[in-house]
Amino acid sequence: MKGTKILLVDDEPDVLDFLSYNLKKHGAIVFTASDGKQAIDVAKEVLPDLIILDVMMPVMDGIEACKELRQLPETKDAMIIFLTARTEDYSQIAGLEAGADDYISKPLNLRVLITRIDAMLRRGRRAEVRQGIVDVGGGVKINNESFSVTVNGEEYTLPKKEFELVTLLTSKPGKVFTREDILNKIWGGDVVVGDRTIDVHIRKLRQKLGDDKITTLKGIGYKFEF
Repeated sequence: MKGTKILLVDDEPDVLDFLSYNLKKHGAIVFTASDGKQAIDVAKEVLPDLIILDVMMPVMDGIEACKELRQLPETKDAMIIFLTARTEDYSQIAGLEAGADDYISKPLNLRVLITRIDAMLRRGRRAEVRQGIVDVGGGVKINNESFSVTVNGEEYTLPKKEFELVTLLTSKPGKVFTREDILNKIWGGDVVVGDRTIDVHIRKLRQKLGDDKITTLKGIGYKFEF
């Protein structure tokens, strides 16, 4: 974590102070904001590697802020973790659909948070993508330099996790990737994510690739075919 730029966004000063102190102890360079709008302004200026974003905030909530951050060239590739006091599925799904990479529930367990951050940063450093444009068939082309997918001539820029997922599935058309395979390869075996995480990302990919490109094998996993 040493040298990693982290932007903390929360409207509770005590939470910001607590997290800032502990993340700095682990070597992070920490910036703070108290609402979503301020977070966007700070992020554009400091270009953080990771944004830890509360969901419920005044002025602009975390969901809306995340959507805007994913649209900005300066911040579209930043890793984003949501903090939420909510435990309902819809809150978790909304966060993932907005472009978050992970979420952690309040009250915070500092050890869990540090572990999740370290795991996410390790995956980011390990990530290696194939160069150039890959034609995977079925009218689908993957551009590993722009993190985009072109489907029958229409180009979509994808959030990082969606891109990693489509790259995995298209690496071996026809091969079934189990849910466990996907979780280990995309989110890492040392990170616990919600049961709905894969489902949300698959649904979003189908909206772009088409329902016929990704097949579900109930109780097993998914495969790409054309």
